[in-house]
Amino acid sequence: MGKGDKPRGKIGLGTAAIGRPLYININKESKSEDFSLQSFRKKGIQLLETAYQSGVRYFDTAPGYGIAENMIIEWISEKDDTTIEIASKWGYTYVADFNPNAEVHEVKEHSLQKLNMQWNISKELLPHLTSYQIHSATLETGVLDNEAILEQLSRLKKHHNFKIGITTTGANQVEVLKKALEVKVKGEELFDLFQVTYNVFDQSIAPLAEEINKKHKRLVIKEALANGRVFSNTNYPNYIETYDYLQRLGAKYAVGEDAVALRFCLDSIPVFCVLSGASIEHHLSDNLKVNDFKLEDKEIAHLRGLSISPEYYWNERKLLVWS
Repeated sequence: MGKGDKPRGKIGLGTAAIGRPLYININKESKSEDFSLQSFRKKGIQLLETAYQSGVRYFDTAPGYGIAENMIIEWISEKDDTTIEIASKWGYTYVADFNPNAEVHEVKEHSLQKLNMQWNISKELLPHLTSYQIHSATLETGVLDNEAILEQLSRLKKHHNFKIGITTTGANQVEVLKKALEVKVKGEELFDLFQVTYNVFDQSIAPLAEEINKKHKRLVIKEALANGRVFSNTNYPNYIETYDYLQRLGAKYAVGEDAVALRFCLDSIPVFCVLSGASIEHHLSDNLKVNDFKLEDKEIAHLRGLSISPEYYWNERKLLVWS
């Protein structure tokens, strides 16, 4: 098969929304009541190919994303391109079985047994698997203090020569990141990659971005569009100033608010990659317009001034539903 366009920019594709039909997001797209797993899978694989042909080379997945990891394993088997990087995770299990009325969609478990079980599938992504992460590392689960888990991750890192990372979530991201940066196994720092929430609203990790960069570790941004909250919404009158400014910048650069929000993440802190969470081709196309412009310093400064407290941000996020 062809190798598509040359890699462009620092935009990767997160696959949570293409591996399961519902996601924590403000969804403005109408959905058919009839669900076909076969057509859903076909659509997901097509989006992977569209992203690849558009120059995307970094794909983030997880067992907790329904069939996303399985789709990538199938899709990547037909690729012969060493520029493709896959990042996967362990720690969440998808349990909704594609039922939109399920009360529970995913279950978190940071145990050595879960790590070994999920690794047994994720290893099929090799040799394209370049990062393996603890999915939503928190202080509460104690995973960053679990010596058996940390030692197993260290062994995987040395044997497969890939990066070990964490993803973070919640108002105390900074505290978790600081702890993870200090984790060592046999005197060697374990974590090389940190996937964090960062956007125009929650900018709390910004002070740590430079430190991570100086250590030559990777910073990957998720939820750059704040689960859809960067788009003008009358349910959030408190963001009217932000909506107005994003729209003005969008008009200036002839792009949507999504591209402006993604560009802010690229221009305001040193990052390795910013993930698009698109599940529809025209949304992905709109996101990729981020590669066509750069924000001016004064525009970055203005957007920095629109941040809110992480506590407020995450309390608000908890009210979002699976849609």
